[in-house]
Amino acid sequence: MKKPVFKTVFRLTLAAGLFSGILFAVASPTAGNRTRVVALTENKVGARMALFSQLKLDSLGLSKEAFAFALAGMEKLAKEGKLSNPDLLTIADFSLPSSKKRLFVIDLAKGEVLFNTLVSHGRNSGTELATNFSNAPESFKSSLGFYVTGATYKGEHGYSLRLEGEEKGINDNAMSRGIVMHSAAYVNEQIAKLQGYIGRSLGCPAIPEKIHRQIIEAIKNGTCLFLYSPDKAYMANSKMLATPEIDTTIA
Repeated sequence: MKKPVFKTVFRLTLAAGLFSGILFAVASPTAGNRTRVVALTENKVGARMALFSQLKLDSLGLSKEAFAFALAGMEKLAKEGKLSNPDLLTIADFSLPSSKKRLFVIDLAKGEVLFNTLVSHGRNSGTELATNFSNAPESFKSSLGFYVTGATYKGEHGYSLRLEGEEKGINDNAMSRGIVMHSAAYVNEQIAKLQGYIGRSLGCPAIPEKIHRQIIEAIKNGTCLFLYSPDKAYMANSKMLATPEIDTTIA
């Protein structure tokens, strides 16, 4: 058996803008001796990583890993022709508690954060922090991963947005489960201040009533939505996050 040459994990490594094949690596928490590597072949994608610092996304709470993974997955969806607007990226960072403004709508072309607000997770995914996820019907849990936004409609929760899950076995039951983006009275800062967390949904990423229409109008019809968590099962099974995995070592 061939022994691994190295045995260390890099949290996040970037080499952006130095050459046409941009390379960055993000640690996979599924194994202590493996690093997940993403090769980005277009300069514009590498350049977009610089927006993390330019827009001070770290000060807003967004994790660098979430942003890096989101860019890589969005690029795959764009290459597959699934996005009508590959410059608009929405991230729900479930590594943050629900009391934090963990939904980020970013215009990558203009270099602007259009919205930064609260977003719910499923009631069975956790209380303050989402830690359990499922693709199963009636689980009342959030499903992680990449989605393409669809059409709007008026339903039980008013003006809502359909979401198409793009990851087989992870979130591809979103349509049949009725996982959509909608508004909810329980998604507001007052509730968060009173009890330390906002209300939870049946699995939908629900957003505040005051701005739900503006957000849905901005991201509808073919943009990328990424629900992120450093969840071990998701990291191990998602094909949208980067491949291949390589062993690295320290002598």
